[in-house]
Amino acid sequence: MKFRTLTIPLATALLAACVTSPTGRSQLMMVSDSQMSQMGLSAFNDMRKQGKFVDAPRERAYATCVANALIAVLPPPWNTQQWEVQIIGDDTANAFALPGGRIGVNRGMFKIATDQDQLAVVLGHELSHVVSRHGAERVSDNMATQAAVAAGTIYAGTRGTDAGTAAALLGVGAEVGILLPFSRTQESEADTLGQRYMAQAGFDPRAAPALWDKMGAQGGSKPPAFLSTHPSSGNRAQALTRQAQQLLPVYQQARASGHAPNCHM
Repeated sequence: MKFRTLTIPLATALLAACVTSPTGRSQLMMVSDSQMSQMGLSAFNDMRKQGKFVDAPRERAYATCVANALIAVLPPPWNTQQWEVQIIGDDTANAFALPGGRIGVNRGMFKIATDQDQLAVVLGHELSHVVSRHGAERVSDNMATQAAVAAGTIYAGTRGTDAGTAAALLGVGAEVGILLPFSRTQESEADTLGQRYMAQAGFDPRAAPALWDKMGAQGGSKPPAFLSTHPSSGNRAQALTRQAQQLLPVYQQARASGHAPNCHM
């Protein structure tokens, strides 16, 4: 009886929370945009309090220039939102965008993304995570997974299975079968949208496969492809190369119509 009592409202909530991403993919959304914005702003302010942002006016102006060109072509409400860009004193090649209008770029990213087109690949990708509400989707997926594991544990208990063992097994199954594959899907979606936005903003979409080739050549320990939260570098470059050719007319039209960013340090 407990199992049924838990699963009926869970199923009802999941059905009510289904939405569609910018690429037409079904998403589970159990948190609001305002809640995610509050979370994003809180996380960004915590980084500020911890002293992670550095005084780097040249890098910040450069990253802001690229970001502003991309933001101008985003769909509403993101194209009219006030965005803040900060530089993080970290030598690794990384960047992020948060709900609430905040962008962080590690200093190390400028060593890899060596021109405005390559930096637009990174920032376009990160902004696409926000536009696609991937953060809210990840939170929602985790909420649903935790509820499902709890329901499965209760059911296993009624069948004579040790509840702790059942929870552990369901947790592993959930991570490999649900959470990580969704993350790979989100990364691929951000690649697709980010490259589209950069072409619309007047950045060369052919920079995308070139940048990911450079990122892939950085070396280091990499997890197996089926456990990775990102598409493999080779698959990623191939997909981006195909899309770059399709987006060349969009890029050329953008440049002809006045979308011609000139960002540099």
